[in-house]
Amino acid sequence: MANSSFAITVDELTLARARKGDKKAMEQLYRTFSGPVYTLAFRICGTGPDAEDVVQDCFMEVFRKLGQFRGDAPFWGWLRRVAVNKALMQLRQKSSGTTPLDDFRIERELAESVTRIHDPSDLIDLEKRLGKLSDTARAVLWLHDVEGYTHGEIATLMGKSESFSKSQLSRAYDKLRHWLKWQDTTTQDTRTRRSS
Repeated sequence: MANSSFAITVDELTLARARKGDKKAMEQLYRTFSGPVYTLAFRICGTGPDAEDVVQDCFMEVFRKLGQFRGDAPFWGWLRRVAVNKALMQLRQKSSGTTPLDDFRIERELAESVTRIHDPSDLIDLEKRLGKLSDTARAVLWLHDVEGYTHGEIATLMGKSESFSKSQLSRAYDKLRHWLKWQDTTTQDTRTRRSS
């Protein structure tokens, strides 16, 4: 999990000042972590406005409960947990209609497909494809593959079973693999026509 974009060390003095309500220290924490929180929230929720709501809700809770942070684990891990919970809550609310919710072979094939992307327009296409996944599948994919959560941890966060997390990830891989293969076939057909 140390590869997470949240894995930023915060000095104890800044945390101590923020615990006492020092606005500059709180602003420093916000500036340091608002980008990773927004990215995570956007990937889970799928829209900019929802991600912005999550950022706001996350930091309100972090600053309100900063005194409860004991320092047993890195600050970034605690903050990320709050962000994930807020994003999943936003996703659940969205899916309920209220206002502001493995397979190694498949993983390897998806990773190989993604590493073939050399053209920035291909990356934009991948972004569009991620956006077409269901909210739940996209959230599980992001939490597992980018943030490094295990299926057991995802199941706990979502209030579901571990097999639910695995099946959502497998479905996401299947869809992405299908789209990436289709894209490869289309690109090859275009190149063949150009060279003829």
